[in-house]
Order: sequence, then structure tokens, then C-alpha cells
Amino acid sequence: MASDTYTVDNGGSSGNLQNDKATKRPDNTAFMQQRLPAWQPVLTPKSVLPTYFIIALTFIPLGALFLITSDSIIEKRVDYTTCISPSGIDCSKLRENTSTISTTTSCQCELNVTLDAIMPGPVFVYYGLDNFYQNHRRFVRSRDDNQLIGEQITVSSISSECDPYKLRDGKPIAPCGAIANSLFNDTFSISMPTGSSVNVSRKGIAWPSDHNVKFQNPNPRDNLTAAFADFAQPFYWDKPVYELDPDDDANNGYKNEALIVWMRTAAFPSFRKLYGIISSDVALNPGTYKILVDYNYPVSAFGGKKHFIMSTANWLGGKNSFLGIAYIVVGVISLLTGIGLMLLSRTMKSKK
Repeated sequence: MASDTYTVDNGGSSGNLQNDKATKRPDNTAFMQQRLPAWQPVLTPKSVLPTYFIIALTFIPLGALFLITSDSIIEKRVDYTTCISPSGIDCSKLRENTSTISTTTSCQCELNVTLDAIMPGPVFVYYGLDNFYQNHRRFVRSRDDNQLIGEQITVSSISSECDPYKLRDGKPIAPCGAIANSLFNDTFSISMPTGSSVNVSRKGIAWPSDHNVKFQNPNPRDNLTAAFADFAQPFYWDKPVYELDPDDDANNGYKNEALIVWMRTAAFPSFRKLYGIISSDVALNPGTYKILVDYNYPVSAFGGKKHFIMSTANWLGGKNSFLGIAYIVVGVISLLTGIGLMLLSRTMKSKK
């Protein structure tokens, strides 16, 4: 009669096969043997249908509320891609060649924005770009975060991600990379119907987390001319980084808020970015406002478009109907699904 116990030759060692098998068994516990108590709901019409109708009754009114709130925002948008100067020059054609981005030849044109109702402050001024792919992988990576937080950067330590906007005349570029090199540099001056100018603040437009943490000037911070003495400006800039805001020394260097806003790349090829804020103490009365544009940024070469936007805001943010439409669509789908399942349930019961 064969025995279950026998000797196994394994390099001179012996063992019990039955015992070896026993050691590989899971512990006899509820968890290891999958005997834990579990709740397995039985999906019946009475348990499922109320969920669909509750979602519908919640989402449809919320969507309507969001749409009404969004429609209450006053927004004016003007496409100024093709902008003609008073002398008859098409500024888009003048700036079509990228080699003329940093030219000293100015091209100014005027836009007219007519307000039919009072636009209470604060009024947010945006610039919009179409067909500009800031979300391209190589574009997004083309920066040096160590440089932007104020670390001392040399030719050897500057990030290779910045190529080909890394060095200029043997000096490291500040700030380096394709994002900074393509900085939006159109400027806007707004005049009231009476002829007086409207003050547009270029501060308070960046995210506090970006301005206070992610962007810091190198030492000595009280003398940015000396701090950036060994650096070169980007190829398509007409001024160094420490002269971006001639009216406010605290808004220069990597702490310049217009630069910080541009460095936060957009997720879609059509986007808007905050240019400035008109104080809440100023209300724009109905009338025609003149916008004097310093047209510097080229977009016609890649089929892009530029927009000037003025908008108010409320608790929901800026004007955007997507959220309201999305809530209504989900609510309607849930309502129709609930009705369909209810009719199907009654049909099945009648057949039985």
C-alpha cells in the first residue's frame, strides 16, 4: 500500500510533501476564505426609479439657475485680428512675419465697444486667442521652474527643456523656454465716451499660489538690474524681464503678473486670459468706448484670431453657459430614463 509520505531528493534535503502543501493553504479565516458578510442589493423598479427622478428634479432646476445666472453677466467681445490703423495699415499684415515681433515700429488701431446698459465694477478685461495650442506637450514642458523660483542659474545648469530658447549670445535667457518667448504683448487703453481714460490695473490678476510661491525673483531682489545682468532677454521680447512694468518696480521680473498669467498654460486651443481689472468703484455707463490697441502679437501666420473682452462677474464666475447646459442635459436624460424604465416595468407586469 502506497504511503503519502516519502523522501524528496532536493540537494540533500528531505521533507514531507503533504506538509509542504499544507503550508501553502490560506488561513482559515473569514477574510482569507472570502466569507465576509456582504450586501448585495436587488435592483427593483421601486429602488431604482426614485433615484432617476431625484436626479432629474435636482439637476434640471440647478441647470436653469446656472443659465439664468450666466445670462445676467454683461460681456462685450470684439474680434480685432484684422485691425486697421488710422493711416490705413493692416496691423495683422505688418506683424505677420515673426521677425517683426520685437520691432520698434508701432502699429496702433482703435476698437469701438458699445455698452447698452450699465456695467458695474469690477469689470474684468481679457484678451482671447483662437487656434493657439498652449496645450502642446513640447510647449508645456519648455520652461525652467528652478529659474522661475529665483534659483541662481548658469549656462551649464539651465534646463535642456528650454531648447531652442535656452541661450542667446552665450548667455542664459531669462525667462527661458517657448512659453515665455511667446508672451502676449498687445496693450489696451480704454477711453470713456467723454474722452477721459479708464484705469485698468495690471495687478491682482494672477493666482495667489503662483505669485507668492511659484515665481520669485533672484537675488538681489531689491536691484533687479544687477540680478539679471548676466542674462539675455527672450528672442521676441523688446525689453528685458526687469522692465516689463515701467510703472511699478514690484511688478517686474518673474513677479510680473502678466507674465505669470501667460505661463499658466491653457487646456484648449481657444482660450482667454485676464489682462487687467477695472476697479469696483468705477461703473461703465452706456455709450461707445474707444479701445486703443498697440498691435504687436502676430496670429495670422498660424490662422489664429484675437479678441478683446470686457465682462462682469458674479458668484458663479464669468459668462459660461456650459455648466447650466450640462446640468439640464443630465437631468433630462435621467428623467427620460426613469420614465422609460417605469413604462417597461408596467408592461412586464401586465404581461405576467
